[in-house]
Amino acid sequence: MQLAIVDDQRVEAFPGGRGECPICGCELIAKCGPRVMHHWAHHRPKDCDPWWENETPWHRQWKNEYPLDCREVSHTADDGEIHRADIKTPTGIVIEVQHSTMTDDERDSREEFYGNLIWVLDGSAFQKNFNIYHGLPDPESDIAQDIVWFKAQRHMHGANRGMFFRLSENPGTRKAAADNGMVQIHSIDEIQSDVDESYRGHHQYDWVRPRTTWLGAKCPVYIDFGDDKLVKLDTYDESGLACVRYISKRKFIHDSMFESNVSDIATRFYPLPEIEP
Repeated sequence: MQLAIVDDQRVEAFPGGRGECPICGCELIAKCGPRVMHHWAHHRPKDCDPWWENETPWHRQWKNEYPLDCREVSHTADDGEIHRADIKTPTGIVIEVQHSTMTDDERDSREEFYGNLIWVLDGSAFQKNFNIYHGLPDPESDIAQDIVWFKAQRHMHGANRGMFFRLSENPGTRKAAADNGMVQIHSIDEIQSDVDESYRGHHQYDWVRPRTTWLGAKCPVYIDFGDDKLVKLDTYDESGLACVRYISKRKFIHDSMFESNVSDIATRFYPLPEIEP
């Protein structure tokens, strides 16, 4: 862990340091070797939080994006169960940064325990199996209301480039029209300027051999592939089309500190503060 209680203060590990675990109260010792990321460890082996995973530099980098008071915040349920959130912002949003795989049962338990929760996944392990394809217009835009997209999939070059049919040419709901099969097919080239004008970061994607637990998550899931954007798993429209949405990391971090509900992240415009040189 990054923080321990030393003289009633939450502090990071320092050479020769000894502290107290914020959850169980047991003794912690600082691990500060030249080839190891500085951290605290229980003096005697103890599993005081079964949800905790070994911290990677990626975990630490994400925690360090937030003020010290937001990192490794302990929560106690009415029945006395205690867990330590990776990040909790002043508005009550909990952010769990997750590198390792997870079972459906554990994901459900964490979502129920924290409630107002966001998942941020380390996408480096499956990036080669995650393809992001053509952009989509804002699902609330006028043009999107008349369009049903063919699902993009690896090796489906036409759909990956952008193929759709129009509801105005095939009356009915999106799902009924899609199931009909007999439709006039259009290419995104016909409407590219309209797509560009209403674009809000949405794209089709295909995740080969996905980590299926995240497809069933009730709380928002964002994937970090290591650049300046996050990829949010989403559903595009009433047809159930899976999509992703690009959100800048700066926007995500800013909004998570100011919004009070996870569903409001990246839904409103805020002038972001200037980055100091």
